[in-house]
Amino acid sequence: MVLAEDLAKQQRSISVAEFFEKNKHLLGFDSPTRGIITTIKEAVDNALDACEEAEVLPDIFVGIKKVDNEVYRITVEDNGPGIVPENVPLVFGKLLYGSRFHQIRQSRGQQGIGISAAVLYAQLTTGIPTLVVSRTGAKARAHRFELLIRTETNEPEIISHEEIDWDRTHGTRIEIQFKSTLAAKKRLVDYLRLTAIVNPHARITADIDGEMTVFERVSNEVPPCPKPILPHPHGIEFGALKRIAAANTGTVEEFLIGSFSKVGKKTADEMIALAGLKPSRKVNKLESEELKRLLDAMQAVKVPAPPAQQCLSPIGEDLICKGLEKEIQLDFIKARTRPSTVYGGHSFIIEAAIGYGGKVPPEGTAQLFRFANRVPLLYQQGACAITSCASQVNWKSYGLSQQGLPMGPVLIMVHVASTNVPFTSESKDAVASIPEIEREVVLVLQELGRELKTYLYRRDKKKQQDDRARAICSVIPEIAAKVSEIVEQPLVDTSPIEGKIMRKVVAKKRTVDGKVRIDVNNYTAKEVTLVLYNLSRDAAEDAKPRPDFVDSMDGEYNKVWRCTLDPGEAWHIVYTGSGDGSVDLRGVEDGRKVVVDLDV
Repeated sequence: MVLAEDLAKQQRSISVAEFFEKNKHLLGFDSPTRGIITTIKEAVDNALDACEEAEVLPDIFVGIKKVDNEVYRITVEDNGPGIVPENVPLVFGKLLYGSRFHQIRQSRGQQGIGISAAVLYAQLTTGIPTLVVSRTGAKARAHRFELLIRTETNEPEIISHEEIDWDRTHGTRIEIQFKSTLAAKKRLVDYLRLTAIVNPHARITADIDGEMTVFERVSNEVPPCPKPILPHPHGIEFGALKRIAAANTGTVEEFLIGSFSKVGKKTADEMIALAGLKPSRKVNKLESEELKRLLDAMQAVKVPAPPAQQCLSPIGEDLICKGLEKEIQLDFIKARTRPSTVYGGHSFIIEAAIGYGGKVPPEGTAQLFRFANRVPLLYQQGACAITSCASQVNWKSYGLSQQGLPMGPVLIMVHVASTNVPFTSESKDAVASIPEIEREVVLVLQELGRELKTYLYRRDKKKQQDDRARAICSVIPEIAAKVSEIVEQPLVDTSPIEGKIMRKVVAKKRTVDGKVRIDVNNYTAKEVTLVLYNLSRDAAEDAKPRPDFVDSMDGEYNKVWRCTLDPGEAWHIVYTGSGDGSVDLRGVEDGRKVVVDLDV
C-alpha cells in the first residue's frame, strides 16, 4: 500500500513539448549536424506553403553564420503574407499548433511540430530565444518577437515584443541560434538544390558562412494552391466516425451527404439501407453498434475516388524536366505523371523522372532523388518504399546493369503527392510500404525504363552508323588523291561527299588574298539553327553578311552571326582579314546545343 502511494505521487501528465524535449531524435534533431538541415527544411517548407497560399512567387533567403564557438545563427526570410501578431507566439512557440492538420489537402507541413521543434532544440542547446519578425502588409508595421517554449506546459514564453520598421512589405523572418557544425555543408546545399528542382517557381538565395549560392526559378507561375476536401468514406475509422457523428445534429442521410466526399443522395441511401438504419434517425443518437454497422456499410458501398485535381498539386512533367536540367546537366531526361489514385481513402499522384549521362557520375549506383509533397527526403533511403520499388524494377531489361538500384550514369527521381503521405516516422524521412503507392511507383519507373531503352538503342545505333561512316570518310581523301594522280587532274574537294555520308553540318574557313571566307553546309536531313562566334581580331567591318551583333561585354566573342539552314542549304561569310583567331560554331539539334566541327 505504501509503495503504491509513493508510485502514485510520482505520476503526472506530460506535455508534448516535454516529450519531444527528451525524444528530439523523432523529429530529425538526433545530431548537431542534422539539426541545421532539419531547421532549414522546416522553415523553408513553411515559407513555400505560405507563399503559395497567398499566390506569391516565393523569394526565400537562407543564411547560416557562425557567431560563437560551435554556435550558428540560422536565418530564413520569405516574402509570404506574414503572420498576424497575436498568432506569432503560438506558431513558433507551441508544438502541435497549425492550420493544416484538420485539412485534407496536399501540403508540406501538416502537424504543426516542425518549426516549433526547431525553437525547442535551440533553447535546449544555447538557451538563446528565437527571433521572429513578421509583417502582414504595407499599411502595418512589422512586429518583432523574442520567444521561448515553456516545456512543462507547451506554451510560448514571450521574452520581448515591439513594433519596428522593416523594408519588406510583407513576409516573415526567423533567426534561430544553436550549437552545431557545418560538417554537412554539401548535404545542405544538395537539399536546397533538390528543393529548387521540385519547386521550379521559387527563387532561393543561400548565404552559407559567407558563400553565396542562388537557385533561380524556371517558372513564373505560382502552382494552384490545393483546396481542402471532405473525408472519404473509405478512409474513415470508427473512432473518427463516432466523434464527428456526435457533433452533428442532422439526420443520418444529411450527415453522410454533408460530411463525406463523393457521397450523394443515392449513395447515402444505399449505405443507410445496407446498415439497416432509418434515414430520418438523428446521427448523434446512434448507438455504438449502429455506428459500426454504418461504418461497415460505408466501406462496402462503391464510392468514386476523391477529387484529386482539387486537393493535390503535382509538379508536372515539363517543369520536372526544366527543374532537373537547370541544376543537373543531362544527355537524356524524361518525366511521367501517373493518373491519380487512392489508398485508404487518401488521394495521391506519383510523378517520376529518369536522366542519363551528362554530369551524372558514370560509376557506381544510380542517384535516387526522393520527394514527398515537393519536399526532399534526405535520410533513411534504405527504409523508404521508393528505394525498394526502384530496386524491384528489372533494369537489365532496359539496357542497364543492376545491383539493387541500376548502375551507371543514371538519375532516378520519384515524387509522391498526397493528402496524407504515409511516413515511417515523425521526422518524415521515408515513405511507408503501402501496396497502392508501391504499385504506382513501379509502373511509372517501368514506363521511364522503356523510354530510356529506346534512347540507348538509338544512341548506340547512331554511334555504329557514325563509326561506319567515319571509316568510309577516312579513306575517301586517299581515294580522291589516287584518282587525281591517275587522271592527272587537280585534287577534288571531298568535303561535300563526306558531309553527306556523315549527315553533318560541315564548316570550312580559308584565307585567300587577304579575304577570309567561312562556308557552312547543312548535309543533315533537318533544319539546323546555328550561331557563329568569331574571336578573330580582324575588324570585319566589310563582312557580308553583317554580324547580327558585336559582343563586347567580356571581350570573349566580338562578332556573332545567326542563321537557319534547310536540309542541303549552304551559307557563307566573307570579310577582309588575316583569318587569325579561333571560331566557335554552335547549333541546335532536337532542342539541344551541339558543337559543330570547324575545319580550318
